[in-house]
Amino acid sequence: ADHAEVPQQGIQTMAVLRHVGRSAGGLEDGLRQLLHAGEEPVSGKGIGDEDFIIDLVVLDVVHGSTQQGCLTRDHPIRFLSAMPLGERPRLVTSDGEFHSVRRQLARLAEEGIEVVRVPVDPIDSLSERVASRIDDRTAAAIISSVLYQDARIVGNLGVVQRAADARGAALLVDAYHALAAIPFPLATLGLGGAFVTGGGYKYCQLGEGNCFLRIPPGAEHRPVVTGWFAEFGTLETGEDPSLAGSEGPGASRVAPARVVYGSGPARFAGSTYDPTSHYRAAEVFDFFGERGLTPEFLREVSMHQVGRLSAGFDALDLDPRVISRPPLPPGGRGAFLALRCPRAEEIRTALRERDVLCDRRDDLLRLGPAPYLSDRQLDDTVAALGEAVRSLG
Repeated sequence: ADHAEVPQQGIQTMAVLRHVGRSAGGLEDGLRQLLHAGEEPVSGKGIGDEDFIIDLVVLDVVHGSTQQGCLTRDHPIRFLSAMPLGERPRLVTSDGEFHSVRRQLARLAEEGIEVVRVPVDPIDSLSERVASRIDDRTAAAIISSVLYQDARIVGNLGVVQRAADARGAALLVDAYHALAAIPFPLATLGLGGAFVTGGGYKYCQLGEGNCFLRIPPGAEHRPVVTGWFAEFGTLETGEDPSLAGSEGPGASRVAPARVVYGSGPARFAGSTYDPTSHYRAAEVFDFFGERGLTPEFLREVSMHQVGRLSAGFDALDLDPRVISRPPLPPGGRGAFLALRCPRAEEIRTALRERDVLCDRRDDLLRLGPAPYLSDRQLDDTVAALGEAVRSLG
């Protein structure tokens, strides 16, 4: 790779999978590094006091718990099912959330839940405006750390956490576009009390089936959407959960008075699933560690790459009515370049014909370089983009 301004360390093509010899527990270290990079141990304890549930398997990682699911939508649904919407029928979010959250909240609104959608613009005040809409009727606030459409970073999320804490509401942060692309230390960001969801399909390069929910310490929720893994703790102690709330030897085993949950992150567990993807993910995280692919280093690489794409695009001097680059400071952008173009799908198709793969969201063309791409490949992408746009006439 010919990165002129970025260290050479770690710029190599990711191995798909060298060998399968690790359990799902191997994801623990990877998640720990992504959510607590650079932080000191708390209260004299080493990193490893927090539970991450990795697709229904309980692991240990710092200050809270995590659960992994095969699909991104699994965790917001379990989170929402644990909220006291009967007593606090109000949810606060932005109008820039990913479809899995957007659609679910829209459906809840049809059932009478008040869903407050705060406009993302102006982005610099989004956190403060979301925080201001949290009141005593609010069960939870849901917000992204990086907007999926255009990669804009949502700053000052700690303000939302403080507002939620003050009103007794929960906070769910969608960190999918931050993990392994932008350092995301929870304590430093003031998000120690937040639920955090994300996954490994993008920048972590874990492939499908590796999404998670981070559960803050002390959470004692009772999700309505639940699976039998959530009662493992009672099975291990010999307690029969079917007898909960019943009395006497002839008590009914059909309908317990109150469903029993395990402790900590197990409350959000589901049921039997295929854990094969976790073996792959554990190996990828090992590879990251061996090559020094830390969140800080990957951020440095990303800023160099997206900056080079931006400069190259500007030099093309294309008609802004056809395609334009919304102004955004380098530090305010995530790991891809978003270009606004009314004919985004046509340009995407033209780029594919030139062996450049990208995607689009509405009228935004998204160019997301992997860390192993060279500067020459980035320059070739810009040249292909110029050809594609001019070919439209």
